[in-house]
Amino acid sequence: MSKKDIPPGYWEDARGAYIPVSKIKAIDKDRTQVVEALVAMAKDEQAKLTAFKLNTMAAVQEFMERSLKEYDTKWGGAKGNVTLTTFDGRFKIIRSIQDTLVFDERLQAAKALVDECIQEWSKGSKAEIKALINDAFDVDTSGKINTGRVLGLRRLKIDDERWQRAMDAIGDSMKVAHSKPYIRFYERDEHSGEYVAIALDLASV
Repeated sequence: MSKKDIPPGYWEDARGAYIPVSKIKAIDKDRTQVVEALVAMAKDEQAKLTAFKLNTMAAVQEFMERSLKEYDTKWGGAKGNVTLTTFDGRFKIIRSIQDTLVFDERLQAAKALVDECIQEWSKGSKAEIKALINDAFDVDTSGKINTGRVLGLRRLKIDDERWQRAMDAIGDSMKVAHSKPYIRFYERDEHSGEYVAIALDLASV
């Protein structure tokens, strides 16, 4: 039942029960009205921020295309990171694209090969290396693999042929699940010379 279907003279409580308005305390009515008004304002600001992000992304993209026309070439789409600064260096905008990586079933082949290596090296290998490897294939509370830890294994210099095959399997199993664009604004502090982010996040204000 939607809110408009609630019987006249009643409010619905958090459990779904209908309570006569005459039985609701004044402070509870006041609290509800304050929260609803503020949430409505928050949703309005969220919509404005969404529109702002889309507009700024489009403006950056259009500028990149104009800039590259000078070299008789075309911008290859919205992918890639770019930094734009004003002539005096006071303001800076960074557009970045963050890819979320996932692994397919071939990651299990990599784990099996790595397990073989661990078994053979168990007597002579350092405990820290074992912990690093075991942690890399652990899943978090939501059942997801920590991408950073898995990719960290590929930076280890190990010449064992099975290890190399495992690292190849990790590389082959990776794919981009989705990409998320970010845009950040900075102003240079006139005293320190450092760039300070212009906060568009309530938690950062």
